[in-house]
Amino acid sequence: MDWIGENIFDLPFDSALDVFGGTGVVSYWFKCAGKQVIYNDYLKFNWNIGLALIENSDVRLSDDEIELALQAHHEIVYPDFIQTTFQNVYFTDDENAWLDRVVHNIDTLLDNPYKQALARFALFQACIIKRPYNLFHRANLYMRTAEVERSFGNKTTWDTPFETHFRAFIHEANDSVFDNQRSNRAINVDAFETPAGSDLVYLDPPYFNEKGIGVDYRDFYHFLEGLMNYREWGQQIDYKSKHRRLIPEKSPWNNSNTVLDAFEKLIQRHHDSILVISYRDDGIPSKDQLIELLASYKNQVTEASQAKQYALAHGKSHEILLVGR
Repeated sequence: MDWIGENIFDLPFDSALDVFGGTGVVSYWFKCAGKQVIYNDYLKFNWNIGLALIENSDVRLSDDEIELALQAHHEIVYPDFIQTTFQNVYFTDDENAWLDRVVHNIDTLLDNPYKQALARFALFQACIIKRPYNLFHRANLYMRTAEVERSFGNKTTWDTPFETHFRAFIHEANDSVFDNQRSNRAINVDAFETPAGSDLVYLDPPYFNEKGIGVDYRDFYHFLEGLMNYREWGQQIDYKSKHRRLIPEKSPWNNSNTVLDAFEKLIQRHHDSILVISYRDDGIPSKDQLIELLASYKNQVTEASQAKQYALAHGKSHEILLVGR
């Protein structure tokens, strides 16, 4: 964000739309800079992050509410969906039981949407940090449990109890809540339905490498998306997959043949705003294609780049930031 901030800080904008909000780090930077922010993401678990940290300006979880979410309440008959559906897939039996309990507590015992969002944020972060590669793309619990010598991975973190991680992340979330004296929003719509009119629109869509292999965040983090839809989760699962992914959905952002058209459609929708595109220089569309596309709608297009080593990627590529105004 320091590098992105250096390249956009002097742009004349008071409001910003983050179309592919993801972890919320860019929207949070906008919020810290005093901008009016609209955070959007198509995935509900990401939208939850925006709700907790971008839209929320003053609600925090008290110590009593944290205990309410974590404790087993003897009068409640807890569901066992995760225990029965994901046994030996991602987490141990005891951990699955913990997840069933805490998800139910968050959904039913916390009565404020921002408090629920903060608790879910902590839950999602705890799930991610306990996963090899921080992903849910493989049924690979054995990587944690196998008694072997390890040259990578953080087994101590993986084996740390969920509750310990949850408590750390909820305090981190509470500490991150603040009011920037602006009316900020978190929305959960398709990119092509995002509201026009913000001074600046930031685009950081899923990436396609030069071989046409894309990033499907819904598949990588399907487990977290399921936690957001706990009661309907069972109807959304592709039971033919070993890792119990969600039934795949088609998207122009996950197809190398349609992604350039998707860029143009989105740029056209927000052509009256300053447009900032974050991408990589070795992808599809190419940097030159994106510059040409921006130039067809904007009088001035500038480029910044920096070398970056990406996780699970071979060699270095350059992160690029294209600004059209």
